Amino acid sequence: MKKTIVITGGTGLIGSRLIQMLDKDMYSIRIYTRKIKKSHENVSYYYWNPSKGEIDFDGLKSCDHIVSLAGAGIADKRWSNSRKKEIIDSRVLSNELLRNSLDKLDHRPKSIIAGSAIGFYGNRGSNMLDEKSEKGSEEFLVNSTILWENSLTNLGVHTNQFCMIRIGIVLSTMGGALQKMMIPLRFGLSAYFGDGKQYYSWIHIDDLCKMLIKGIEDESWVGIFNGTAPNPIPLRQMAKEIKHMFLPLAIAFPVPSLLLKLGMGEMTRMLTNSTRVIPKNAMNQGFEFTFTEVKDAVMDLKNRRI
Repeated sequence: MKKTIVITGGTGLIGSRLIQMLDKDMYSIRIYTRKIKKSHENVSYYYWNPSKGEIDFDGLKSCDHIVSLAGAGIADKRWSNSRKKEIIDSRVLSNELLRNSLDKLDHRPKSIIAGSAIGFYGNRGSNMLDEKSEKGSEEFLVNSTILWENSLTNLGVHTNQFCMIRIGIVLSTMGGALQKMMIPLRFGLSAYFGDGKQYYSWIHIDDLCKMLIKGIEDESWVGIFNGTAPNPIPLRQMAKEIKHMFLPLAIAFPVPSLLLKLGMGEMTRMLTNSTRVIPKNAMNQGFEFTFTEVKDAVMDLKNRRI
């Protein structure tokens, strides 16, 4: 009999790829969304609206696993006060709705796997950070992630296997940071932000999805894991690797922090913060990364267009 996985955020970049990578013969997938789609193959859709506290309980009944990935895109819009509230509420309210619903159904799934963010660690320069590192200093990325993780911890009491993955910069040609960094290449340019010395803790989207699947299938995956590749690199080096793969003759240039602030305001921190994160717990568990070097990851993404 197929096991049932409930996914929130299943229509986003990570959720969509995760669904493609899950074994169709092993899993039946239920996706919570505000826009119901027609069911196909092993995927079915259920309505919810966390901001209104509305949910179709049928999606949760007798489910084996829950994967929580819901949340408004951090980089999608400028951080106005209302957008900040939306970023936080989209995460916190969705997890509270799941928690309350599981309470009402008196149901405990076998595992709950949740996505968080390395924004928890804040701007830490070249310091090597792992899962035991303290939270960063006061700023929106840190504070919002802490609120997010508090809601996830409350949700996690409804299972004996709770796994939280602090996700880094996800590389994919279908969206996220890599897609945005490729935009200047259309004009023969390769841009990086600030002085380019800040560390970016990246991960190939397939390696991240493998981590999420590991959380579903391996009972030893309990606690906090950093969803990053083992070799974070300075942004300038990352921009150079991307340039070489997609347009070797592109001219590399820095975008000054002052100019970023004029255009993006507080969001500039997201681009100029340095967070050098190591996936120590995953490596200790023997997790095998397919992509440990940016150049190999970018080449694969270019060839497969994922």
